[in-house]
Parts: sequence; structure tokens; C-alpha cells
Amino acid sequence: MNIINRRSVLLAGLGVAGAGALAACSSGSRTSTPSLVSPDDAEVVAVERKRRSTGRTQQVTLTAARAMLDLGGGVMADSWAFGGRAPGGELRLSAGDTLVAELNNQLPDRTTTSIHWHGMALRADMDGVPPATQAAVRAGSNFTYRFVADTPGTYFFHPHVGVQLDRGLYAPLIVEDPKEPLQYDDEWVVVLDDWVDGVTGTPEEVFAELRQGMGGMGGMGSMGTGGMDMSGGSMDGTGASPSASASSSGDMPMKFMLMSADSKLLGGDAGDVKYPYHLVNGRVPADPDVYTAKPGKRIRLRIVNAAGDTAYRVALGGHRMTITHTDGFPVKPTAVDALLLGMGERYDVTVTLGDGVFPLVALAEGKSAGAMAVVRTGAGSTPQPTVRPSQLDGLIMSASRLEAADDVRLDSKKTDRVHRIELTGGMGKYDWGLNGKRFDMDDPTANPVLVEQGERVRLDFVNRTTMWHPMHLHGHTYQLGTGGPRKDTTIVLPKRTVSVYFDADNPGQWMLHCHNAYHGEAGMMALVAYQA
Repeated sequence: MNIINRRSVLLAGLGVAGAGALAACSSGSRTSTPSLVSPDDAEVVAVERKRRSTGRTQQVTLTAARAMLDLGGGVMADSWAFGGRAPGGELRLSAGDTLVAELNNQLPDRTTTSIHWHGMALRADMDGVPPATQAAVRAGSNFTYRFVADTPGTYFFHPHVGVQLDRGLYAPLIVEDPKEPLQYDDEWVVVLDDWVDGVTGTPEEVFAELRQGMGGMGGMGSMGTGGMDMSGGSMDGTGASPSASASSSGDMPMKFMLMSADSKLLGGDAGDVKYPYHLVNGRVPADPDVYTAKPGKRIRLRIVNAAGDTAYRVALGGHRMTITHTDGFPVKPTAVDALLLGMGERYDVTVTLGDGVFPLVALAEGKSAGAMAVVRTGAGSTPQPTVRPSQLDGLIMSASRLEAADDVRLDSKKTDRVHRIELTGGMGKYDWGLNGKRFDMDDPTANPVLVEQGERVRLDFVNRTTMWHPMHLHGHTYQLGTGGPRKDTTIVLPKRTVSVYFDADNPGQWMLHCHNAYHGEAGMMALVAYQA
């Protein structure tokens, strides 16, 4: 690979549109909502019967409750978590095993919740998205998720109610391949997160401030609104619009809104939220998580970005990494110095360890902050929390420059349906949406993005805004362009178009949304629904 202009290569790749000139199908133009596939329909039953099952069952109880979390370095956070820790305890299965996970909701203040199994292709009524696929689980109640985990990969799970993702309610889910072709000596699961809860405020307080927008701040209210129709109901059920005006005097105190985040890699504005801490495996850089091994060992890192509003540039000091998977699916192995991960993305990499003590740094892209963990294979002092390895400025890779492994590349096939998905809204009114509309939680099947069983579908993500968005599709993986990697979450840069392809092979009703927790909650969601 020519790496002379490394950053321009990355920027160009992130904005590449897929080939083809098919006319776009607009589901919004239909005059009435068609009949949609329900969880009990024959199409769903038929697909479930075809899932490869080992016959083994793994049972677990996941208790969501208030917890006082030790983030290291004397930092304590009054938050919510599974089992009193964040990240929660890792779940690990073999492909084909059935997971039976009982959610026990012990959250305070009669708070409802759910669990979404991010990246998993499972039956829709187990996807954990109220009100589209289930009713929210009430406080003091239980709900049992049961599904076959038939696709190997690195996944994680988190709530899909309000902005609960930005608390401590998340954990990794690893589905092992019983025929794993990759050779390595050990593995290390690395979970990245940006942290505000119980330190400077709560995610709900963050969102309340953000949704006031920037309309009263020096005339900045016109930033990239994209012509939004804000007629939908509120995401939290209150009926209030997120575009409530800031004070006309412009003196609104900004406790949480970040005004100075800027990144060339992300095409400009890097994020919305001031986070006091960034974490690797739940630890602050001053008191980092430590992975211990022997020099010369080849390890597999499974890296998960569980953050609410932050992309991370990740590098291991003194080493190059070889990318082997993204979002659970194998790619043609690619050696890099650093990775760029948007929220919801996962990467697997392998690295042969040197002798010494090395920082694994997750730079909060564009935010002048970061997280750190440590790899120790020999003698030496722990790196300073502010260390910035040179690899962070080397060959930086995103998924758009990768190629799918031959055995997972989609077969060449005629595209049956195309949907243009415009990413709209802006910071002025904080009115994020898709195709000029915000998702209506009170009417989730309004304006669905329609598909039919067996179709090859193309989604054209057209970013009309001045910010980047990590776009996540539930229940499926899509391919970037005609030969790129298989993914479920991908970065779409400002003013760029990214085309993805997927096969409609998992009937049901599925969310498509920005995985910035606050953009999604403001309305940047849509329902991808199979016609009955």
C-alpha cells in the first residue's frame, strides 16, 4: 500500500460511495403502512430452523442495578452496571450455542431498560429495542433473552432505552469459532469508553443540555440542519422537542457541551460532549489495566468501542498491528500502526509482543484527551498517562480501506432495492434525524425503510450534516461497497456518501441508527422492516 499521504488516504476511503446507478426506492413515498413481518410469522420460524445449533445452552442472569464503580486512581462513579462492575463480566460462547440471558431490572426510580445484543444476527424479538421489538422491562421485573449465537465474532451488549448506553451498562460478548483458522497464543479483550456518569453529571443531564441546541450561542444555530421535520414524538416519551431554543442572550452555561473538538480524520467536528475521563476496561490512565505476557508471544486483541460520543485512535507503543476482523467478520490481513474506531465498531488485531512495558493508547479523536492500558512483558516503569506513541501518527486505518476475506464476501448479485438514507440535522437545534425526520417512539412503524425477504439491498448513507456519524444496522451485516469488509457499523464523514449492501435474510423489524448515543436519542433512527 502507498502510505505517502496517509491521512488523505483514510479520508478518501471513508467517503467512497459504492458502485452502481440504480434508482432509489423511497419508502416514505408510500401512502399507507404496509403489513410487516411479525416475530411469529412463518418467515421468522423458517429462518430460525436453519440456524446452526450445537444443542448446548449457556444460562446467565444479568442484574442491572445502581453501583459505585472504582475507575482507578481514586475516581469513584455512582452509576448503573451489570453485576456491580463496568464493563460487565464477559460472556463467551461457541458458535451455535444458545444463550439464555435473564435480565433482572433493579434500577432505581422505576427506570425501564433492555439489552441489545450489538452486532448479533438473531431473531428480532430478542433484539432488545423497545418499543419496536419488545416492551421495555419495568423496574423490579425480569425478561429472558434466548437466541442461537451462530456467527463467530467480537460483540458487546448494552441497553437500548434512552441514553443508558452512556452509563456502565455494557459488557463484551465473544462468540468463538470452533474451527478458528487464526493462530495466536493468547487474547485480550479491550473495551473503550468515555465516562461522565456519576462524576460530573448523568447522561440524562448531558442530553437535556444538548437538546437545547446552540441557537442562542453567537448565531451558531444554523449549523447544517438539513431541513428537519420535527413532528415526531419525543424519544423519551415526554412530548418535548429537542429543538427547544437556548436563551436568546447567549449566556446559557455549557456544563457538558464540547465546543472545541476538531479532527481532520473525522472531517471536522469530532463530538458533542465533554467527558472528564476516557477508560480502557473501566480504568483511568493514571491507574491503568495491565495485560501481562511473555515477550515473543502472539496475542489477539479484541477491541470494542462502547463509547457514547467518542471515536478512538488506537495504537500499541513500539508495535505494528495486523487487522484480522472488523465487527466480527474476517478481512484480508492488513498491517497498520493505528486504528480509528467509531462508536459501536469492533476490531480484532494480532501483534507479536516485544520485551518491555508498552502503552496501549486510545486517543479520544479530536478531543485532546485519551485512555491508556499497559502491556507488560518485562522490566520497566509504567508509562505516563499522557504518553503518545509515534504509532498514533503512522499508518492509520479505518474499515473503508479494508477488503473482506474471500469466504465472507457477498456473492455478485443484482441489487433488488436501493434506499437513500439522508443523515440530517445539526447542532443548532440538536435535531438529528434520517431523511429529514426524527424517529417517533410513539409510532415506530411510521415511515419504515421497506425490504422483502431474499432481496439484495443497497443503502446509500448521504451525510448532509457537518458532523460524522457511525451508522449501525441491527440484525444484519452489510458490505462496504462491492468488495469491502462485512460490518454492522460504519463511519460516514460529513458531506460524504457511503454505500453498503446487505442480503435481506433475517425477517423482522430492525433499527437503523447513528450510534452516537445522543444523536440516536435525538431522532437519528429509522425502522428497517420486512414486508409480510
